[in-house]
Amino acid sequence: MYTRRKLIKALAISSAALATDGLFISLKASEKSEKRVNKQHIITLSFDDGFKKSSILTAEIFEKHKLSACINVIATGHLSSFQIPDAYQITEKGDFGLWNELKARGHEIMMHGYKHAHKNEMPFEQAKDLILRCIDVFSKELKGFEPKESIFNFPYNASTPELEAWLPSQVKAFRTAGNGMNPLPFKGQVKLTCTGFGPGNSEDHLNAEIGKLLAKPSGWLIYNMHGLNGEG
Repeated sequence: MYTRRKLIKALAISSAALATDGLFISLKASEKSEKRVNKQHIITLSFDDGFKKSSILTAEIFEKHKLSACINVIATGHLSSFQIPDAYQITEKGDFGLWNELKARGHEIMMHGYKHAHKNEMPFEQAKDLILRCIDVFSKELKGFEPKESIFNFPYNASTPELEAWLPSQVKAFRTAGNGMNPLPFKGQVKLTCTGFGPGNSEDHLNAEIGKLLAKPSGWLIYNMHGLNGEG
């Protein structure tokens, strides 16, 4: 199973990749060779918020296909003191007991903020402090967590130019809003952009985005998702 971290090493960056017939990911590429197949398509389904029920089911589905899920969790989402930021956050979040278990099973568990705040709506120093506090929690609670090998997934995909300039000094890469079509992973790639759909069922929109990806010679689609069966 290949996580974003392994892709960073294998293809020179990061992301829990979903591969099927026609959605081919070359995992044999070595760091000594820059040769790539003529057509190469990567899809990342990036699941946010750490809903407990959905995260367990997502991991089970991916495991059936020998794939790694990409689950991005709120550092304090499991605490009784967590203040629900919007109507979609009302269901139970997983705790670090669950995240350590899923990580040990090969899934990618990454940061989705300290308290799921709009970082583009606050002063830079306040947003920076929240990110550092998130890194601190993950460093203490998630076994084997290394900030410089991690990906920070902005809550609401809301970043700022200042944060984007500063964040690479703390983490390997970050995910934010933008065109979901990214170039194939390359060394030094730090900004990942994603698309998504909601509220509501995203299946039709996702299928359309996959069609756009396959119409290109190559590319990397990062698609932002949340819970399953209506959760989140």
